[in-house]
Amino acid sequence: MPDHLYRNGIGIILINSNKKIFVGKRIDNQSDAWQMPQGGIDVGEDEDLAMYRELLEETGIKSENVKLIKKSNRYFYYNLPYKLQKKFWGGKYLGQKQRWYLVRFVGTDQDVNISSHEPEFSEWKWVNSDDLLNLIVSFKRKLYQELITEFSEFL
Repeated sequence: MPDHLYRNGIGIILINSNKKIFVGKRIDNQSDAWQMPQGGIDVGEDEDLAMYRELLEETGIKSENVKLIKKSNRYFYYNLPYKLQKKFWGGKYLGQKQRWYLVRFVGTDQDVNISSHEPEFSEWKWVNSDDLLNLIVSFKRKLYQELITEFSEFL
């Protein structure tokens, strides 16, 4: 896959003490589309710093409320459906190339605040890895299956 056709990003598997995974319902989608936090890497930004920035922007969770468990050894790719490729990123990319992080949430649910100045989620919840695949948009299902396999020893 030519990397220049994929937007550089990070993804976050945020688990609580019960090994449940954080998902947010996308605010910009009329359907019941849920996803784990993810986002782009700014020019010149370190991947690790991008992960903590996206975590704060999308969930309101500060770095002191998480512990890094594992970072993926490879990049994961996914393609957006054609009609969305034109909508996002000005049609410049086919999808995203992402480094994924597994982090444990050590705060309380009161530390979660999805009401940022540019919110991405309208609601959030904790789910089992089995339920995760039933909640997400179809074009990310293969990616999420790969992630569950990659991080299975911790989920």
